[in-house]
Amino acid sequence: MTSYALGLDYGSDSVRALLVDALTGAEVASNVVYYPRWKKGLYSVPAKDQFRQHPLDYLESLEQVVQGLWSQSPAGAAAQVVGIGFDTTGSTPIALDSEGMALALKPEFAENPNAMFVLWKDHTAIKEAQEITSAASVATEDYLKYEGGIYSSEWFWAKTLHVLREDAAVAKAAYVWVEHCDWMSAVITGTTHPSKLRMGRCATGHKLMWHESWGGYPPNDFFVGIDPLLDGLRDRLPAETFTSDQTCGLLTSDWAALLGLPVGTPVSFSAFDCHMGAVAANVKPGVLTKIMGTSTCDITVASYEDVAGKSIRGICGQVDGSVTPGLIGLEAGQSAFGDLYAWFRNLVNWPVANILQSTSLIDDATKQKLAQEIEDQTLIVLSKAASKLAIGEAGITALDWVNGRRTPDADQTVSMAIAGLKMGSEAPQVFRGLVEASAYGARAIIERFKEEGVAINSVVAIGGISKKSDFVMQTCADIWNCPIEVLESEQSCALGAAIFAAVVGGVYPNVESAQKVMASTVSKTFQPNFEAAQQYEVLYQKYLTLGNFVNAGALK
Repeated sequence: MTSYALGLDYGSDSVRALLVDALTGAEVASNVVYYPRWKKGLYSVPAKDQFRQHPLDYLESLEQVVQGLWSQSPAGAAAQVVGIGFDTTGSTPIALDSEGMALALKPEFAENPNAMFVLWKDHTAIKEAQEITSAASVATEDYLKYEGGIYSSEWFWAKTLHVLREDAAVAKAAYVWVEHCDWMSAVITGTTHPSKLRMGRCATGHKLMWHESWGGYPPNDFFVGIDPLLDGLRDRLPAETFTSDQTCGLLTSDWAALLGLPVGTPVSFSAFDCHMGAVAANVKPGVLTKIMGTSTCDITVASYEDVAGKSIRGICGQVDGSVTPGLIGLEAGQSAFGDLYAWFRNLVNWPVANILQSTSLIDDATKQKLAQEIEDQTLIVLSKAASKLAIGEAGITALDWVNGRRTPDADQTVSMAIAGLKMGSEAPQVFRGLVEASAYGARAIIERFKEEGVAINSVVAIGGISKKSDFVMQTCADIWNCPIEVLESEQSCALGAAIFAAVVGGVYPNVESAQKVMASTVSKTFQPNFEAAQQYEVLYQKYLTLGNFVNAGALK
C-alpha cells in the first residue's frame, strides 16, 4: 500500500502543499494558495516597518491548498496520507486568550493588527529588543549566549512586549503568545488551549530564549525587570519542548472533514521553514544550507563535540535538535535578499507605474497587463545587462541592509548605503552593486561561522532565486569562493516538513532513514571562478569598510 506524507510550507506570501510518496521519495503533487488579505496589503504599514497577517489567511488558505491538492493527486491519495508536517516563517507570534483562541478570530479584534500575527520582518520592536539585550548583559546568567548575544526586533519577546505596550485592549485579553509554526500544529490537533498547548524545540530555542540549562525560559524576574507587562507570561508557556520527529497530536474530526484527510492522522511538531528546508537538503556539518528568498535563512549543524562550551557570536541561535535530533542547529541569515532586488525594481519602475495609472490613452485591462509585464521583465533585463559588466567596472560598493541586519550581529537600526555613484552610473551598474552587496552580506555570515570555529566548506541553495538567476548564483559562488549546489526540489521546505510527517507516520524510524529516500537531489552546481574570486577578495574589503562606517553611526 502507498504511504503519502503531506508537507505544508507557510511562506511570507503563500502556503505551499506538497504530497510525497514516502516509500519512493517521489513528489506526487503540489499546490500553492496566496493569502488574500496579505495580497491586498491589509494590516501592514511598510513605512512604519509594520507587517501583520490575519490568522484567517492561514486557516482559509490551509483548507484551499489541501483540497486543491487532491485534484492533482492519484485517486484515493488523501486516504493514504500517514502524516502531516508544517513549517512557517518566524519569528511570527500571536496572542491567544485564556481559552486558546487567537485574538484576531474574535469579533472585537477582527480588524486590529495588534491582535494578528506579527510577521518575521516586522521591525516595530527595535526598542524592546535593545532593552532585552541590555537586561541580559547585566543578568547573573547570560540568557542570550545561545542566541548570538544580541536579541533581535524580529523575535518573539520583543514583538510581544511591543504589542503589549502599544495596545491595552490586546494586553488585557492576551493570556499566552505562540509562534505561527506551533499554532498550526495545535490548531489541527485541537490543542490550542493553554492547558494542552505544546511547543516545538525550533522556535522556542532560537527565538524564545528556551534552554534546558536554565530549566526552560529565563525566570519571571528577568522579564519583570524589563517590563511588568511580561509578568507571568513565561510561566504560562509549556516548559518542555519537542523536536519535529515527535508527534504533536492527531488530526481532529473537524479538520479531517475540511481537509479531506483521515481522522487521527499524526501531526508532527512544527519548525521554521529554513530548518525544514535544511533537512530536505541533507544538511550536515561543514555544509551551509541557504534558503534564498525575500530574505535568507542560513542553517548548518554541528556535533556536540564541535560546539562544546562555545557560544557562537552574533548569529540567530544554537539549539539542540532544532534541525535534526542529535545535532546542534545553527541559524543565521539576512533580513533582505530578494527584497533588496524588489526594492530596486520598484524604485526604477515608479515613474512608469504611475504614468500608466494616470494615462487615459489605454484601458484599465491594458494598463494592468503592461504594468505586470514591466514588473516581470525588469530584473531579468537588469540581470542580463549587469552580467556583461566587468567586475569592479562600475566602482559601486553597496550594503545589503535595506531591511536592517539580521546577522552577523543583529541590528535593525542600520540602513543600507551605496558608495561610488557617478553621473555615468546607470541602472545595471547599480543593480550589479546590489547583487554583489547581497553576496557580500552572505559571505560575512560564512566568515563569522569560520571565525567561531564552525566549518563551512560548501553551500546548498534552496528557494526561487537559486533556480531563477544564474547571474546571482555565480556571483555568490565567486564572492564566497566555494561551490554552491542548487536543489532539484521546487518545494524544499515543504519537502522537509513531509520528511518529518513520514517519521511521525511510522514509515521511517528516524529522520536519517527518511532522508536517504526522500531528501532532494541536486539539479545544478556553481563553481567559483578563480580570477573572479581573487578580484572579489579586494572588493569585499571595501564592503567591510563601508559597513564599519555605517555601523559607526554616520548613516543610521
